[in-house]
Formats: sequence, structure tokens, C-alpha cells
Amino acid sequence: MTAPSSSTAPRKGGRWIERWDPEDEAFWKETGEKVARRNLLFSVLSEHIGFSIWTLWSVMVLFMGPEYGLTPADKFFIISMATLVGAVVRVPYTFAVARFGGRNWTIIAAGMLLVPTIAAFVVMEPGTSFGAFLVCAMLAGVGGGNFASSMTNINSFFPLRKKGWALGLNAGGGNIGVPVVQLVALAIIGANGGPRVLLGIYIPLIVLATVLGARHMDNIAAVKNDTGAAKEAVRDPHTWVMSLLYIGTFGSFIGYSFAFGLVLQTQFGRTPLESAYVTFIGPLLGSLIRPVGGRLADLYGGARITLWNFVGMGAATAVIVVASMEESLALFTCAFIVLFVLTGLGNGSTYKMIPGIFQAKATALGLTGEEAASYGRRLSGASMGLIGAVGALGGLGINLAFRQSFLSAGSGTGAFVAFLAFYAVCFAVTWAVYLRRPLTADRHAAVASGTKTQLSYAEV
Repeated sequence: MTAPSSSTAPRKGGRWIERWDPEDEAFWKETGEKVARRNLLFSVLSEHIGFSIWTLWSVMVLFMGPEYGLTPADKFFIISMATLVGAVVRVPYTFAVARFGGRNWTIIAAGMLLVPTIAAFVVMEPGTSFGAFLVCAMLAGVGGGNFASSMTNINSFFPLRKKGWALGLNAGGGNIGVPVVQLVALAIIGANGGPRVLLGIYIPLIVLATVLGARHMDNIAAVKNDTGAAKEAVRDPHTWVMSLLYIGTFGSFIGYSFAFGLVLQTQFGRTPLESAYVTFIGPLLGSLIRPVGGRLADLYGGARITLWNFVGMGAATAVIVVASMEESLALFTCAFIVLFVLTGLGNGSTYKMIPGIFQAKATALGLTGEEAASYGRRLSGASMGLIGAVGALGGLGINLAFRQSFLSAGSGTGAFVAFLAFYAVCFAVTWAVYLRRPLTADRHAAVASGTKTQLSYAEV
């Protein structure tokens, strides 16, 4: 049988692949893998810079000394609003891929990063009002949307058996944008440079990512917005369960990425340079480990890896609470970095679970082959944007919790106690929904409908 063609065809709006079937092994080996990897590479580049711009204000606040007239609570509120916008725009960004095409939307999304970067370049000086800084931080939130559109796009390029690796690599490469912008800021602070130097570096990089995306990426014609799938995903309880778990993993990663340096400054009296020396380490390791989380989930099941990962996150948070109470900077920093690593590992395993869950549901309905794969892609694609958006709101919660904790008690200890309790809830939910042996509601439905194949979420 002749493999489907992957050749691009001219069409209004750019390069379009008219036929795409990654589940066909012959097609995948012949042409599919090469095309998918190329799109993955440039997707990672655009998403990487998007993350850098989204988290830009996590380092901007380090430059803002007493002459800016901002309190620690003001700074936590600024970065909280960047987190909020980045979470909200993930929903429309998810649907934009099907509306405009993955390549075309990558060009638009990357170009839009110039707006917050240039705006920050204009206002970044003492004497600027708190409101102006807040607006610029909110504009930077568009960088958070790049993740949703990038993940939705790459999800369409790869077969189910490769999704854990591909999505983990795509997300991990994007996440590295957080420590990279922090490393660049460290070098600039060390050289006594100002924040405009940092912004001046990123403006041409945004232009480069936009041009490379236009030259080397493709749109998949078969990817369409499915309002029925979106409504079905909203009604499906697994969408909301995975949103909760993603709050615990990615929400923690992005929230801590924004807050780490500011916590060190506020609680331990570190200077901007001293904070910058260690701020990047946690996000860097958390980003690098994310593909490993996806790969482990491919091998052993995402639910199992996620469950034990929450155990580790809880243990690391407990150590942080002790270190915070004892005012031990060394123990606090080491435990925080371990926690970052675990958030990255959990990012990979939870995102692997999403397509696996809906594939398992397809099997329970008696679907097989391409029909089952199509059902899984349809529902997982529709749910990813919502899960990513709700999960990112965890970053908002973390920064607001830190703000309140410092206002109330002068330290972040209370916030960490709350995070510890939340990780315990995530552990319990993961076990109860995906690893508990008794029949779940989905299994009951499968049995009631006469379906012979029952679900096994422990393997997702």
C-alpha cells in the first residue's frame, strides 16, 4: 500500500501538508519522521523565546532597587499578573493552530513577542509608575501562550508511541527559556549593565525565530478546530483531573521560576547578583529533566511516574519548610533546586498521560487502529489547551501565596506549608483515579455497553 504523501502544497497562508498519517509506520520511516523533527526543532526555538519573554519580569524585578519605589508585595503582584495573562491566553492559542495553521500561527505568535519587549525597553527606568510596569508585565504574558500552540501543533506531527518523547522535548526545550533569560540577566548584572541591555539582546532573537519559523515549518491541513471535541473535553472529568495534576507540576515550575530570586532577596536578604547566581539553576535542571519524565512515562506509565513524583515533591517541600523556619540558606536553596527538578520530571509524565488517557477511552469504546488513534488525537488535542491554561494558573496561585505569606508573616514558610498540603492532594487524586484497582466509572460504562476491553489507566 502506498504511504500517504507528506509533500507540502501551495495554499493561501503558506506551506501546507495535505496528507499526514504518522501512525502508518512505512510513512513515518519514509518521510514523516524527518518532517516532524524539523517542525519540532523550530517549534522549540519559538517556544523557548516565548518562555523567556513570559518570565522576563522574574529578572526585571531583580534590577529594580529602592530607587524604583516598589515594595516586595508590589513585585510579587507584577509577576503574578504576567503569570495570569500567560495562563489565560493559552486557550485561544490552542485553537489558533487549527484556525491559522501551525506554521502560520508560530510566525504570528513569535512576532507578537516584540510588543512586550519593546514596551519594557521604553519604560524600564526609575520614576515609571507601578501601573506602567504592571501593564508591561501583563503584555509579556503572551509568551506563555506560545507553549499551548506549540504543544498542540507538535502533538499532531508525532505518532502516539513517540508523543511522550516529542512533547517532553518540545516542552523542555521551551522551558529552558526560563533559566536562559536568568543566565543572561546574571551576566548583565555581573557586568554592571542595565535591564535595557537584556531587552536589546532579545529583540533580534525574536525576529530570528519568526523568520526561521516562516522558512522551515509546515501547516497540517487535516488539523481542524472541532467545537464538538472541545465541548466533549470540557465535559470529560479527566480533563479537570489532569488540570489539577498539571497545576501541581507545571504550575509549580512556572510559579517557582518567577518567584525564586525574589524569595531569596526578600527572605534571606540576598543582593540581585547573589540571587541571580542561583536563580537559574532550578529552572535549568527542571527544564532538562522534562523529556526524561516523558521518556520514563513511555516506559513505565505516566500515572506511576506522576504518583511517585508527587511523593518526592512533598518530601522536598517539607525540607524547605524546615530550612525556612531554621533560616538555613544552604538547605533552603538545595531543597528548592531538588523541588525544581521534580516539577520538571512531573511535567513530562503528566503531559504524556493526556494522549494515553484518551487512547484508553477509545479502546474501552471498542475502537481500534486508526479509528482509535483519531479519537485519541481529537480529544487529547482539545483538552491540552485547557489543561495547560488551568495548570499555568498554579503559577499565579504560588506567587499570590508568597505575596500573602510575606505580608502576613514576613517569610514564605506559610506558603510552603500550603504547597505541601496541595501535593498530598495531588498524590491522592493520582492514586484514586488512575492506579486504584476497583472499577472506575469509565470501566463501568465499558462493561455496561458490552465492550470487552476494559481500561487500564496505570499504563497511560
